[in-house]
Amino acid sequence: MTAETEGTGSGSAAPAGNSWGRILLRVIITVVAFAALVAFSAVLAELTLTPSPASAEIAGSNLQPGRSLRQYAEDYTFLAACKQVGGNLLMGVPFGLILPVLVPRRARMVRVVALTAVVMVLVELAQGSIVEGRAFDVDDVIMNTSGALIGYLLLGRRIGRRFHALAEPPVRKDAPARSKPARSKPMMTKPATTKRKPADKKPADKKPADKKPTAKKPAVKKQTAKKPSMRKSGSAGGPSWTERLARRR
Repeated sequence: MTAETEGTGSGSAAPAGNSWGRILLRVIITVVAFAALVAFSAVLAELTLTPSPASAEIAGSNLQPGRSLRQYAEDYTFLAACKQVGGNLLMGVPFGLILPVLVPRRARMVRVVALTAVVMVLVELAQGSIVEGRAFDVDDVIMNTSGALIGYLLLGRRIGRRFHALAEPPVRKDAPARSKPARSKPMMTKPATTKRKPADKKPADKKPADKKPTAKKPAVKKQTAKKPSMRKSGSAGGPSWTERLARRR
């Protein structure tokens, strides 16, 4: 009895330790991700909300998708165009790496893309209305959101998958794998039907056909003619042949 109780006690203590360790690790990762998001937001605000008086006369709002990209290709050098496009893409990558940890598992990619788009729209609106020398540009929102999607597909979804897997209970190696119980289909019970025995059919009373009496013929006895027996001489019952010859003479 003592051995069994000790075994069960040690077996229950190990999963409890693992669960507490997983909870602590989740808390640490969540705090680090939130701190990284705050730090990135500060860097983003400094890059986007800093006034630029030199470009006050040039800056203009853009509500037509692709217009700024065509301008980069026509008016900018190749390096300057790559710097503008690459900078906007890299600005959205941290969202694709940090948000998978902070958003729920369900529809994670959609949530990451939607949150990135909302934040960048707010930033662009602030640039166009408050900051001098900057304007709202829809192409910047598209490129920032595309950068978040690229970051999520490359690494963010793996980070989010590993992080949310910590919430699941650990599977012990020595424990047998539990098979899912097969769903039993409801049995379609047929109503009990009592088979009736066929009633004994009585043969119909047939009236005997009227038979005509036939006269019986009298049995005719065949009389066989008796052959005359040759009587020996001297036998009783008649004269012998010698006597008959003598009489004829």
